[in-house]
Amino acid sequence: MSDRDVVVTGIGLVSCLGEGVEPHLAALAGGAQGPWETERFAPYPVRPAPALELATQIPKKSDQRQMEPWQRLGVYAAGAALESAGVKEDQALKDETHVIVAAGGGERDYDVDGQVLTAMRTAPQPDVLLNERLMSDVRPTLFLAQLSNLLAGNIAIVHGVTGASRTFMGEEQAGVDAIRIAHARIRSGQNEIFLVGGSFNAERPDLLLSYAMANLLWTGAPTPVLERPAPGGFVLGSGGAFLVLESRAHAEARGARVFATIADVGVARTTRAAGDVEAVLPRLWEEVGVTPGARVISGALGLSATDLEERAALARLAPGARIDATQDLTGHLMEAHAPAGVALAAALIAAGETGEAAVTSIGHRRGEGLIRVVAG
Repeated sequence: MSDRDVVVTGIGLVSCLGEGVEPHLAALAGGAQGPWETERFAPYPVRPAPALELATQIPKKSDQRQMEPWQRLGVYAAGAALESAGVKEDQALKDETHVIVAAGGGERDYDVDGQVLTAMRTAPQPDVLLNERLMSDVRPTLFLAQLSNLLAGNIAIVHGVTGASRTFMGEEQAGVDAIRIAHARIRSGQNEIFLVGGSFNAERPDLLLSYAMANLLWTGAPTPVLERPAPGGFVLGSGGAFLVLESRAHAEARGARVFATIADVGVARTTRAAGDVEAVLPRLWEEVGVTPGARVISGALGLSATDLEERAALARLAPGARIDATQDLTGHLMEAHAPAGVALAAALIAAGETGEAAVTSIGHRRGEGLIRVVAG
């Protein structure tokens, strides 16, 4: 062990299964899947957000109202992680806590968009009306990528975390890189403590349309991710996952509970030709030093082209290992998928279910990651 080891001292996990690690560990132990919503967005199922008592983590109604659903999920999960780590009431510690958020684009206000488009049809000067409405109805005026920064901003406002913040975009790989950068900065001695994670709202018609047009969504009956026939498809899930990461020395100095240690993070960016995933996973496996007997928390997407390669590689690398797919529990959380996988791995280790876990993340377009989580 080293003073610069990167340890997980806080977990905030929200998904269709509920809040906290307990319902997720119970589902893993019982082999259960998370609930499916099959009617509202038919033919595309989603894993819906749970009913949350938002005031427990976002006390002000005004704060709740001004956030979009994905931001509420993220701020809630971030607060739960801070609480889990014993940081939430320590303002001096929050002043030195840095934040890295993995986030997608912002959400549209569909009602306002519809009103503007309807009014333009009969307006004598549609361009003038459009400018007027964009000046008065704030959300449609914003470049949607700018809204990604609002999650970190709301975490600062609601929870008082005032260290430096960074927001990464880039779907699944954004979540992997958020953990990778925090890990590297702690290991190097540049920083002592980070709040890292992301959130995702699956219940958005615009996102479902986008992924459906790319033929990426599952449309069949509820089926475990590793059993979906070709070409497969993923089931999006609403949720959030945040982790408090800090150096071992820092955690020990304040008497924090350690769930697990993030031993290493490996990443790759292949061209995604046939065989790329099957070839790169063994390299990452060796790079991060996964040992025999490790449990696998798979970020499998349900897409046959990538999942079959991942499974073939794992069959050689970890024969007989137990493989659990994060999507079966939470749905595919996109930017938050890797943080959720690490949260599950750390929770399993803290519960004594395994001494080591390998968390995989294979992006639906590009980007591969492997995170090794160990006890101690």
